[in-house]
Order: sequence, then structure tokens, then C-alpha cells
Amino acid sequence: MPRLMCLLGALFGLLSVALGAFGAHGLKSVLADDMLATFETGARYQMYHALALITVGWIGRTARGVWLSWAGWSFVAGIVLFSGSLYLLALTGTRWLGAVTPLGGVAFLVGWAALAIGLCKEQR
Repeated sequence: MPRLMCLLGALFGLLSVALGAFGAHGLKSVLADDMLATFETGARYQMYHALALITVGWIGRTARGVWLSWAGWSFVAGIVLFSGSLYLLALTGTRWLGAVTPLGGVAFLVGWAALAIGLCKEQR
């Protein structure tokens, strides 16, 4: 699990930089300011949680436990649901996608809570 979480974190980080650059340069003249800000929020939260995945993987090199696994997979789900829905909302204008975004936010919260619990219950 540690290597997979680090790999996913690195790939999501790479994608975050690419999408952020695409938004800043390729979409600036295409999207309204509010939709550009929405797109940028998706990229920013994706990067935060890519780094969180790398952290989970790094911790998982020496610690074991189901809570770390929950944290990592919750961060992955959060990136897909939160950032993914914001990207699609910004690009398509499909407003119902905004209803998916809070589910990703909840996944992020679950991930952070699971990480905290996992650190408290660390097993070597």
C-alpha cells in the first residue's frame, strides 16, 4: 500500500500541475471568471490531497493499520469526486455536478480523520 499511495499521490500531483497550467493559460480567455476560479479550486485541492497521499504512503512505510488505508482511499475518492466535479462543472456548466462536490469534501474529511486516528493507533 505505501508504494501505491505514493505513486497515486505523484500522479495526482502531476495532473494537478498540468490542469492548473491548462486552466491558467488555456481557459483564461474561454471561461467566465467564476468558472475559472472553480477550476482552479479543483486543481488546488487536488494538489493538497496529492501531497496527503504521499504522506500516507510515507507513513505507511513504517506503520501499518486499516486507518491509513482508509485515509489514502478516502483522499483518492475525494480527489475524483471533489476536484473532478469542479473540473466538469467549470468546463461544461452542468450545475447538477455541484451536488457531487460536497461528497468529495466529505471524503476528504474522512481521510483526514482516518489519518489522525491511524497516527494515534500506529502499529509497527
